[in-house]
Amino acid sequence: MNASVPGFAVIMVAVMLASCLQGSIGFGMGMLAAPVVAIIDPALVPGTLIMLATLLTLLVVLREGTAIDMRGTGWALLGRVPGTIAGALLLAVIPERALAILIAAVVLAGVAITSLGWIPEPRRRNLMLAGATSGVLGTATSIGGPPMALVWQRTSGAQLRATMAGFFLVGSLMSIAMLGVTGAVDHHTVQMFALLIPAAVLGYVLSRYANRILTPLRQRWTAIAASTAGAVVLVVRQTGLL
Repeated sequence: MNASVPGFAVIMVAVMLASCLQGSIGFGMGMLAAPVVAIIDPALVPGTLIMLATLLTLLVVLREGTAIDMRGTGWALLGRVPGTIAGALLLAVIPERALAILIAAVVLAGVAITSLGWIPEPRRRNLMLAGATSGVLGTATSIGGPPMALVWQRTSGAQLRATMAGFFLVGSLMSIAMLGVTGAVDHHTVQMFALLIPAAVLGYVLSRYANRILTPLRQRWTAIAASTAGAVVLVVRQTGLL
């Protein structure tokens, strides 16, 4: 384990909160946890976070799988395939510091897009484009949620969570396979995944209560605020201002 004990504790809290968010609105593991993890242990991004996201999406699919929009998910996954390959190749050549800046930029771009209220129609072309973009970003940075949240934002509740989970379950497995081929998944990323499973499961359990208490609007703005803060801190750290 590369992180210190306090650092690992911070990662666990970040993963727990991100898992709660993902279990509630269908995405959030990367946007919320990646900036924090990239500061403490960059080697865990994207491999370990994608593995944790896969676990979360599996749990959501088991809970609400009957609500999945199979047609929309199919078109999105068709776009995800070339995006996943491109993302793995990008990760193989990008330096660690540049990856950290890219993560922050993706988070802030996702925040800006989701804040503007632009609602594209979930047509075949848009779904495939969003799936491809999600594949590139998800495989390279572990943050593939914003493109799909954008195209599926007219859906809500169980259908949103289940459809996002169905897409990311298959998509994340694709990403893990490609990262394995390029050597981005190693003993350290797998070991940390195993150690962080309890935090992810606890976050998933908490999401069931969060769904009863928080309105979708409050969940959305909580995610936006937390993601923005994490991305800003990551940029400041990488530019030597902190």
